[in-house]
Amino acid sequence: MPLALTQLADLAALPFDEVIDVRSPAEFAEDHMPGAINLPALSNEERARVGTIYVQEDPFKARKIGAALVSRNMAAHLEGPLADREGSYKPLVYCWRGGQRSGSVAIILKQIGWRADTLEGGYQAYRRLVSKALYDGTMPCPVVVIDGGTGTAKTRLLHHLAAQGAQTLDLEAMAAHRGSLFGPISEAQPSQKAFESQLAMGLAALKPDCPVYVEAESSKIGRLIIPPALWQAMIAAPNLRLTAPLQARVTHLMTAYPDMLEDSAKLADVLSQLTRYHGHETVQQWQALAQARDFAPLIQALVTTHYDPRYARISRGHAPAAKEIALQDLSEDTLAATAADLIAAE
Repeated sequence: MPLALTQLADLAALPFDEVIDVRSPAEFAEDHMPGAINLPALSNEERARVGTIYVQEDPFKARKIGAALVSRNMAAHLEGPLADREGSYKPLVYCWRGGQRSGSVAIILKQIGWRADTLEGGYQAYRRLVSKALYDGTMPCPVVVIDGGTGTAKTRLLHHLAAQGAQTLDLEAMAAHRGSLFGPISEAQPSQKAFESQLAMGLAALKPDCPVYVEAESSKIGRLIIPPALWQAMIAAPNLRLTAPLQARVTHLMTAYPDMLEDSAKLADVLSQLTRYHGHETVQQWQALAQARDFAPLIQALVTTHYDPRYARISRGHAPAAKEIALQDLSEDTLAATAADLIAAE
């Protein structure tokens, strides 16, 4: 009997050895259930071909061709990724809406003797729960925002809070972006749906009687939008505003952006995007520092000329609600002690 998923929190305790997503690789790449592996019943091209035949020619012909393709693909999966599974193996199988693809795969797995089951409603059922949590629901616990100028080690403080047992949501890690012009962490951010999956699962794990700490962001991190349930809570949340000596911030930023400092072409491209804010002459001076690999004065100039003035304008509206935390330095000891103080004050 298909499994009915009623809340995201149940995913962590599902009685299955593995979750198998049998949708096409393209569907899986856009988003999938947490921890699922992709064993496609149909490839991207095969799915398109069968769908075209179903719509333009004959549904029966499409099902017959589809069955042949699924059988061939499952043979490859059984001889490959599933070859070492034991007789007690119990997988949960899902497709787009819990229809023919997952049903066909589950039948084959059951005939082998494995205790396979399908997800009622498939990925669409899971996605509805994600959307409900992020677009229709509210935050399950209070939110505290860690704010501060560029280079005040907000992310590192967040990690210290998590290491000491506090509830945190690392939005920049989920979005693969550090929330600024210099921010991409990898070549590509996840899709909006994949970002929301990570975020929804993070919310599902939160305890209602403890605050969750998040880093201050705009409504978008790179190209990804923070969904309303969290964004509205962040707007209304108390702010902890970090300050630190300029040199400590510069030193921190030199270690926080190694990818940018190592890739001269990437750095030059990002700096060129600042021309509209600061003019050609200033940006050319910054480009010269970058080419000479004289990074400390470059970073100091960016902080004092670009980032701090922008932060001052943005944060003005939140000033009355902000509690300032003046850090004497940005050492691990200082950040750990600050995290401990925040947790003790909860």
